Amino acid sequence: MHRFKFQIWLISSLMGFALLLTDDAAYAKSPFSLVRFTRSKDVAKSSRLLTEDNGPWMIFAGSFAGQGAENDARQLVQELRSRYRLAAYLHKKNYDFTQPVEGKGFDKFGSRKRMRYSSWGSFDEVAVLVGDYSSLNDPKLKKHLNVIKYSMPRSLTERGRIKATTLRFAGLRQYLKSLTGDKEQKKKGPLGNAFATKNPILSREMIARQGLEPLLVNINKGQKYSLLDCPGKYTVRVASFRGHVVIDQQEVSDIENGKSFKSRLDVAGEKAERLVAMLRKRGEEAYLFHDRHESIVTVGSFDEIGRQLPNGTIDLLPSVGKIMERYGPTRKPVRGRNGVALTGIQPRALGGYVFDVAPQPVLVPRRSIGSDYLSRR
Repeated sequence: MHRFKFQIWLISSLMGFALLLTDDAAYAKSPFSLVRFTRSKDVAKSSRLLTEDNGPWMIFAGSFAGQGAENDARQLVQELRSRYRLAAYLHKKNYDFTQPVEGKGFDKFGSRKRMRYSSWGSFDEVAVLVGDYSSLNDPKLKKHLNVIKYSMPRSLTERGRIKATTLRFAGLRQYLKSLTGDKEQKKKGPLGNAFATKNPILSREMIARQGLEPLLVNINKGQKYSLLDCPGKYTVRVASFRGHVVIDQQEVSDIENGKSFKSRLDVAGEKAERLVAMLRKRGEEAYLFHDRHESIVTVGSFDEIGRQLPNGTIDLLPSVGKIMERYGPTRKPVRGRNGVALTGIQPRALGGYVFDVAPQPVLVPRRSIGSDYLSRR
């Protein structure tokens, strides 16, 4: 029974720290802006402190708490770097359990109940993490994780046993390992509970986004007024140019006369570029994006497009609605069969380029954090 309680305590403690690493509350940086992975060698050499530049995925090796924790953590980082040739970093975090928190239910005055932690106090913890991995599928991550689990760092061990340090739960792990009959578990070292996690400097939303495939990133990279540079989460799609359709009569005539052309997708992209340039001259915040089969033109940059109503529809922001109306089709009465009055739709145009019949808000495409990291290494 006592052994079961010890195991539950160890597992819950480790899970608690893992959750703290993977669920940071908020960040000053917008999760939709590109993370610039520009390394600072001076900072890395002097402090070894973890930064957002050290890759989106890491290995949590262990954590230290108490008097001398930072010194013990630095020794482990140095050994992982020099002896095991691993990119190890320090990450400090403060845990404050002295402040009351909002609980479930209400008091007799109708206010939310306030609760306190059963373990009152505040302490600093220094984690040691190993990187730099672009994704959880990075082949080096699995290999390095195995090395760390079975490693016997001299800073943590003496004559094959874990020595006294500020490594959290080290004594408990040693005790549990002596009780288990699992031979593989017995072979593991003091960092045998290492696991993969995200870089705690980056928000969960940044890590989760899948991003564009490399082909589309290359097509749009360096493009003037590229939609990849749009700072908002949403924009309004106002025009589309597809590569497989030729309707301009002059182009048709030239093709029939045997004139050589670029691919129709290239022609569509050039049309989109010219329309964006004209919109920019008119003062519009216009953007361009080339896809596999078409090129699109968008206008505006928004962090939100409106609020969702109880019936499921979205009440659009006035600024979004104005763009849709400005570039949407005009309507005029026409007569149908037997003189029936109908409403005709005439798409708007600029410089001979026709806008979409139904402009609509769309998500701004983004590069993935992992892909951006790899491209900068």
